[in-house]
Amino acid sequence: MSGTSEGPTPAADLDRSAVTDSDQNTYRRVFAAAPLAMAVVDREGLVVSANPALGGLLGADPDGLTGRVAADLVDLAADARTWHAYREVLRGRQARLRCTRRLKHPEGHSVWVQVTVTPLTGGEPGVLVSVADISARRELQARLRHLQMHDPVTRLPNRTLFFERLTAALEAESYEQSGTGRIGLCYLDLDGFKAVNDTLGHRVGDRLLSAVAERLTRVADETGYARAGTPLVARLGGDEFALLVEDSTGTEQLADLAESALKALEAPFDLAGQRLSLTASVGVVERHAAGTTATGLMQAADTTLYWAKADGKARWTLFDPERNAHLVTRQALSSTLRPAIERGEFALEYQPLVGMEDGRLSGVEALVRWNHPQFGTLAPNRFIGLAEEDGSIVQLGRWALETACRQARRWQVDHPDEPPIFVSVNVAVRQVWDSDLVADVARTLAETGLAPHLLQLELTESAVMGSSGRPLQALQALSDMGVRIAIDDFGTGYSNLAYLSRLPVSVLKLDGSFVRGFQYEGDKSTVAVPPNPADEVIVEAMIQLAHRLGLTVTAECVETSAQATRLRRIGCDTGQGWLYSRPVPPDRISELLGGQAAYAVGKP
Repeated sequence: MSGTSEGPTPAADLDRSAVTDSDQNTYRRVFAAAPLAMAVVDREGLVVSANPALGGLLGADPDGLTGRVAADLVDLAADARTWHAYREVLRGRQARLRCTRRLKHPEGHSVWVQVTVTPLTGGEPGVLVSVADISARRELQARLRHLQMHDPVTRLPNRTLFFERLTAALEAESYEQSGTGRIGLCYLDLDGFKAVNDTLGHRVGDRLLSAVAERLTRVADETGYARAGTPLVARLGGDEFALLVEDSTGTEQLADLAESALKALEAPFDLAGQRLSLTASVGVVERHAAGTTATGLMQAADTTLYWAKADGKARWTLFDPERNAHLVTRQALSSTLRPAIERGEFALEYQPLVGMEDGRLSGVEALVRWNHPQFGTLAPNRFIGLAEEDGSIVQLGRWALETACRQARRWQVDHPDEPPIFVSVNVAVRQVWDSDLVADVARTLAETGLAPHLLQLELTESAVMGSSGRPLQALQALSDMGVRIAIDDFGTGYSNLAYLSRLPVSVLKLDGSFVRGFQYEGDKSTVAVPPNPADEVIVEAMIQLAHRLGLTVTAECVETSAQATRLRRIGCDTGQGWLYSRPVPPDRISELLGGQAAYAVGKP
């Protein structure tokens, strides 16, 4: 008799079935216990199962999510592009979708999430939707942007945020649809503030700046109550402030605002036992937004502020186009820049760069001064911008490079028993574009006999970070020659760290705004603006990153032993600032070379 008969299931099949059931149970347990919010969604877009993490994130019972439209739960249909991509993943035509969404929690607060949609593996129909809560990351990004966009001393918007707002206000779509189509600016500078810093110190100066910021903010708030918008109050740097009025109603409004600002500063300031009185000068500009640029508005405000200073200070002055055509100090300076170089009206001062660990003088930064026959000694901020605009920066920069290298070589020859110090020279971007900087440096080193490693060239962060093509090739050639490249004022621009790793840079110079928060230790109750713990965290992270990239770090504006001690503790290599020395003539550096122990300050 032939045929087949059913017998017991083979043992191998039983084992395979048991393993499959075991695996499925394991997957279910993992799915349920996973901290990442997830849901399995079928090809129709309906939730098959959701884990407790997703229920907790959405404030719902995970079992109650079964059968719901997944796109509705995480707002995937909010825009056409995301909705199309999601449908393509469901149909198996796209491998993945990732997007960011802001969800409303049933309890009333918002949750920022990153949604990822991927097909299920093993040929299973449907997709896996995972939802990660990134609210903390978004909050951190917002806090970091706030730090980047606000002045650490006054907590006001800084120059970067001010120009961001000004540029946006001057865009056509900002004023064509609504508003008055006009814009106004009060550009304010404190009279005699430098004397406060020089006589009472930067600590009192910072308190005064904070008090001024409070009064100007109050003026802006009171003005905003009576009008549609509150003026933006910003600190542009030093003792310069700006009050920006969008949709201004005319010169009368700006004049009233400037008058109110001056009156607010009339009352004496009581700062921890110091009673100070000061005045301010204000340049006022008000015009149609159409056809106005941020640069043009600021130039007009700068010129008008100069008029207020020249007319006797403690006043506001309205921009006068006719006066501007006949009396513009910037033009007067610009027209005499090139002859001044030929007449030898420029000189270099040198500020020491000191090793944090041993307190020894390792180098100096060369700083140019203009001994103007009419306006006296002018700092670089009065003429470097003009020199860059008219191209004389090339001639001036070449002179500074040659003078500094010749002086550094002279120190080396005059002090053969001392380790040679390097000299750091500032370089403008236009010098790279409009001249053969590499050839200039090579010729200068050959003529002066200075070794390449004893020359350091400083470029601003914004200039270096945007380098490409010819500038980048020049930097690389200089680095290959042995010249050191430093980024000046690091941390004030975009800080593209990924790009930084590919640049031929050897030194980062931290902007003084980071170092300022280091100067107070001990009793902080008397500090007008208390130190921010984030300052040290940020600076330490920058230093660690720089060291990992093989770079050294110089801290600018070191003014106290407390700052030096804290910077040394977190690994900073070099310090520069008034704690060690102000910029001095070259003969003073010669004297200091024989007295290295004088720099061993702040040591335990």
